Amino acid sequence: MTDKQTILVWDIPTRVFHWLLVICFAGAWLTSETERLQMIHYAFGYSACALVLFRLVWGLIGTRYARFTQFVKGPKAMLEHFSGVLSGHQESNPGHNPVGGIVMLGLMFMILLIGLSGYWSVKEFLGDFMSGAHEAISSLALALVIIHIAAAIIMSLLQKENLVRAMVSGKKQGMPEQGIRFPQYFIGVLLILAWVYCFYMVVSGSLPALTQ
Repeated sequence: MTDKQTILVWDIPTRVFHWLLVICFAGAWLTSETERLQMIHYAFGYSACALVLFRLVWGLIGTRYARFTQFVKGPKAMLEHFSGVLSGHQESNPGHNPVGGIVMLGLMFMILLIGLSGYWSVKEFLGDFMSGAHEAISSLALALVIIHIAAAIIMSLLQKENLVRAMVSGKKQGMPEQGIRFPQYFIGVLLILAWVYCFYMVVSGSLPALTQ
């Protein structure tokens, strides 16, 4: 049997998306209560939505472990994953597990809802109700983020592999044939440039339809 070795699992666009989304979420949360930083808050929020829209496309055409078909499974697969974790069984698939995949999709959906409710708040649609909904959804998303972080730490301990570091380096332990071949540097760089452009356009007031 071939021993496990370090293989490339997460491509550059997937990693760039993940960490830029972390920056956007943290930035939007930290600037949410300061009117002086309102435009920066808008920029973080709208650019987060743009990142999610990219990830939805990349989940269809991206590399092996970035695709939704690799980790979006039904309730049976999720129960089998929980059973495997409790019994100490190690996942043979180095990508997202079925539970983590569903949490990720849920978080992306909530970020889009936050962006939409924030836009409607700017437009004063339904008055204070929409502002309250925006805050409530944001709080739920924060709770989901905390669960996601806790799960990553717990799974890192159970699997004896640092999952946070893996999302930085893109590398995990697996069989040679399980690794992806191309990191997709070019698309990753384009994603960074597109995010910077989107952030600048919003924060500079060049898209007044989104902020007034």
